[in-house]
Amino acid sequence: MTTTGLDLLGLGLLVAGGLALAARGRAPVAVLGVTGLCAAGYQAAGFDVPAVAYLFAVYSAVRAGHRALAIAASTAMLAVLPLAALASGLHDTGEAFARARGALEIAWLIAAGAAGEALRQAERRADEAERTREETARRRADEERLRIARELHDSLTHQISVVKVQAEVAVHVARRRGEEVPASLLAIQEAGREASRELRATLEALRDDDTTPPRGLDDVTELVERARGFGLDATLTIEGRPHDVPAAVDRTVYRIVQEALTNVARHADAATASVRIDCRPDVLAIRVDDDGKATPGSAPPPGLGLLGMRERVTALGGRLRAEPRGEGGFTVRAELPVDPVGRTS
Repeated sequence: MTTTGLDLLGLGLLVAGGLALAARGRAPVAVLGVTGLCAAGYQAAGFDVPAVAYLFAVYSAVRAGHRALAIAASTAMLAVLPLAALASGLHDTGEAFARARGALEIAWLIAAGAAGEALRQAERRADEAERTREETARRRADEERLRIARELHDSLTHQISVVKVQAEVAVHVARRRGEEVPASLLAIQEAGREASRELRATLEALRDDDTTPPRGLDDVTELVERARGFGLDATLTIEGRPHDVPAAVDRTVYRIVQEALTNVARHADAATASVRIDCRPDVLAIRVDDDGKATPGSAPPPGLGLLGMRERVTALGGRLRAEPRGEGGFTVRAELPVDPVGRTS
């Protein structure tokens, strides 16, 4: 090859080694090999240029955790570079100069590797610190959850237990006397039992970080049966086949029906109520209608129950309508997405 050809080859290898550094973040090992070969090549072509690109490649490889590979490659480079320089006729001025150059190359390689290792250790410590902060935050959240559970237990369990016991005593006394037990008293008794069960489940969920299975779509039948116990002619219709419903949607279905039937029993002065659940491939639709006294011109202000219901539905990307019906009564309609995009549990 002519001198001009060697010059072009050496220049090309020099440029190629520098350009290869652009990929050092994605492929540090490959860049280490490419820059090493380029450095040996332009040294053999007669270019007496320090292997700066290779030093950066060593730094990147060590930073990425390939310390042993970088040491092995650098050891090989320390043997190859002097041979390449001698083959090109460079540095034939004596043994002392060669030793000095070798020592300088070793020093630069050690410095590049040390810089990469120092930054890798710093990043590792930063990651550990971040994990520690996350663990601390989770631990504090767990402690707060336990505190809330204890406060709920102290403030609610006793009062609910008193109501339940008093209702059961009243029912027992009435039956012993041969008197007819009022439906309202039976409803209070059942509501006290259900409140105790739900409070217990809620406290367990707070203590166990939601490991206790909550109420869901399969428990809606029980809600309708309980509404009938209040004297309400309630019906349930489920269309379609319930498929793999996300846990958050499953819980929300139960809460929507529960809140809607509770509002019917408390405020609607209704005789009948219908619950309809339509299980579609991508949407789960809920509709609760009653024949109460609500009219389009006398819509009641939304209470906390309706506001909480709307927040649950909105958080899942769904839609909710709660309004009086044109033919009289009130309707609650909700659509909850159950496609993979909306699956949050």
